[in-house]
Amino acid sequence: MTLQQRRDLAFLVLAGLFLGTMGMLNILGLTRFLQLGMVGSWPIVVAVGALPYPVTFLCTDLISEIWGEQKASQLVWVGLLLNGWIVLILWLGGVLPGLAGAEEATFFDVQRLAFGAVGASMVAYLVAQFTDVRLFHFWKRRSGGKALWLRNNGSTLVSQLVDTSAVVLISHYASHVLPVRADAPVLPQLASFIASGYLFKALAALLDTLPFYLLVAWLRRWLAVPQEGAELAP
Repeated sequence: MTLQQRRDLAFLVLAGLFLGTMGMLNILGLTRFLQLGMVGSWPIVVAVGALPYPVTFLCTDLISEIWGEQKASQLVWVGLLLNGWIVLILWLGGVLPGLAGAEEATFFDVQRLAFGAVGASMVAYLVAQFTDVRLFHFWKRRSGGKALWLRNNGSTLVSQLVDTSAVVLISHYASHVLPVRADAPVLPQLASFIASGYLFKALAALLDTLPFYLLVAWLRRWLAVPQEGAELAP
């Protein structure tokens, strides 16, 4: 395999993982909420669609580090188009005539929840992913290409907070798809959703620091990137 073929393959794998994860989380979205544990008397509740989401930030950070800001930004825009494609197919599936049956109700339940998830995530996605890419390169410039842990965690932790807050607030106020109890105050429940989601994503971001270091070191060797902090030409 030539060097260019290795570079093309590595980018294709990372981009495919990013886009596949985006599609999966938007379909699964808010179809189920999981209780992953307790902090004192406070339950850690996370939507099933959030489980693979930290992988998307790992992918964009790796692409930012090896291929640069332009390639990472292009991938974010392609991800937005993917969201639009999902919405179009779900919409067509609802307006075209179908056969009556139990699966009809299942589809429309999935469609309603997916519309809520995609609508919220499209706004949050753009803001959070571009925040991640911009902050990653801000810290890269400030550190002179050093302190890999800083740009990985510094960009992801901030962008995850932006993403989680936007998804929860839009899901509730615009789509009304969160399981909010009518007999309890709304704001504390929304704050609990934000805190739970962010805690999960922040822990995942911190845990991916070692894999990020190892993958960057391996990719730099395998793809023959000339030196630390350098990027492949677009």
